[in-house]
Amino acid sequence: MSPSRLSEALRVFYRHPTPWLLSLTIAIAFSIRVYLGGLSLWDLVIVLGLLGFWPVQEWLIHVFILHAKPRRIFGWTFDSYSARKHRAHHRDPLTIEILFIPLRFLFLGIVLHTLAWNLLMPNASLAFTGVTAYFVLTLHYEWIHYLVHTRYKPKSARYQRLWRNHRLHHFKSEHYWFGVTMLGGDRLLGTAAPHTQIPTSQTCRSLGHDEDLGIAA
Repeated sequence: MSPSRLSEALRVFYRHPTPWLLSLTIAIAFSIRVYLGGLSLWDLVIVLGLLGFWPVQEWLIHVFILHAKPRRIFGWTFDSYSARKHRAHHRDPLTIEILFIPLRFLFLGIVLHTLAWNLLMPNASLAFTGVTAYFVLTLHYEWIHYLVHTRYKPKSARYQRLWRNHRLHHFKSEHYWFGVTMLGGDRLLGTAAPHTQIPTSQTCRSLGHDEDLGIAA
């Protein structure tokens, strides 16, 4: 049964491999950053930049990757694993096992982000500040997304807003409220309309696709 208490929710969260892999990545990256030393204001700039970029990234990934429609090209259907998995999540939003980032993509993301930060930053210290901060935000995303789909209802006003926003996306309209941990992307990109102004969608659960064929219904 889905957990209803925060302590129970945390235990269930860490029964899954994604949170452990993210936690290990953060611990290693942070340890390297501490070892390298040389803390400066540029570290703060990187963290603040990530915080500003994160809500836009959530929106872009949710809209263009997770909600991507299957495409037929020259008789072939192209339908990504991420999109199929997300449609399964919409069909059964209370099943915890299918809501985490797939491990295959998480492993790849860790490798690519570590390489990218080290290529783009002027030194390794700033690179591992970026790696650490990025995966802290990723773990926070996984925790909030998971928690919203349990029976636990957050007590603080901020997390209640996140809970309500994501529930509206799943049960009111899949065309709005794409933010999960930050809602600025919805406000910036026009998908944060008052729920009273949005009609209830009949395709919240299916996303308008026939899952057996993998093509638009």
